[in-house]
Amino acid sequence: MKRAATDYSLLVALDKPQGMSSHDVVNRCRRIFGEKRVGHTGTLDPLATGVLPICIGPATRLDRFMVGHDKSYDVRIAFGYETSTDDREGEPTVVCPASARLSSESFARRVLETQVGPQMQVPPQYSAVKIDGKPAYARARAGAEVELAARAVEVYAADLLGISHDDETDLVFWDVRFSVSKGTYIRSLARSVGRVAQCPAHVFELRRIQAGSIRLEDCVTLDRLEDVRERAALDPVAVLGYRFAFVDDREALVRNGGRIAARDLELFDLAPRSALEAGSLCASAFEPSCRRPEPGEVVALLARGSLVALYEFDSDRGCWKSCCGFSVGVSRG
Repeated sequence: MKRAATDYSLLVALDKPQGMSSHDVVNRCRRIFGEKRVGHTGTLDPLATGVLPICIGPATRLDRFMVGHDKSYDVRIAFGYETSTDDREGEPTVVCPASARLSSESFARRVLETQVGPQMQVPPQYSAVKIDGKPAYARARAGAEVELAARAVEVYAADLLGISHDDETDLVFWDVRFSVSKGTYIRSLARSVGRVAQCPAHVFELRRIQAGSIRLEDCVTLDRLEDVRERAALDPVAVLGYRFAFVDDREALVRNGGRIAARDLELFDLAPRSALEAGSLCASAFEPSCRRPEPGEVVALLARGSLVALYEFDSDRGCWKSCCGFSVGVSRG
């Protein structure tokens, strides 16, 4: 199918399969929808599976509002050697037999506790971090020396799910659930865990289970997406979590990016997730929000059942101004 501009404008969440890059997934979605404007909002390595939000059509303009969210992962950390990529697809670089204490749950929990909190983290050499406009992994693959600066991240939780042992390879595995801030590399965490445990380690399996408000149960497989297409759309209002307003009576003004005085925009608080999933987002279903607009606050504007724009509060002028409009309203599923 020839890919061009279409009338599709929606947000979906995919359960990315192992072995595909995020770019591979985007290309598959382009074929499914026949739409050239497709983008993801958070890279997953080919080894990883799980939550990968995808924006289609004019909805790709949402990407900058969806990249700063916290995330959660289930990871299997293998002890016995480090690799060049910090996962099992790389070449072993440091090898050391796994000690008996790695099978102790109390020891594992003590080690994991050291990873919780704000920290400066060095990304893996094989990462998408740009150096002079070129991804670090491209330089590493070319054999160039890669030095990446540490960045501020935070690990909110590191919970041990289980410990196992592979008699054939003599590797010890820790299954861990990490909740982390944006920009955190789980491969770097696995490397750090191994060094604290005094046994080199790497990521053996990785699954993203949540990105912002999008959970694994919100996702569809690529095969399922082939069947349901636009019926897989998520509600962007629920995903973004912003307050919202109904602007059916001034849709033309909003689509043209016109400003709206603060007193003229009646805002509503985001409903409980259960109400949003039931499709009950209408003005009569909610009480108006009593909170005053905050400087720089972004709200969602709805008309005729779709998201038509995002507006930001200009506290200096006391009005709302457009920060993102959609030529075709984003479907609410």
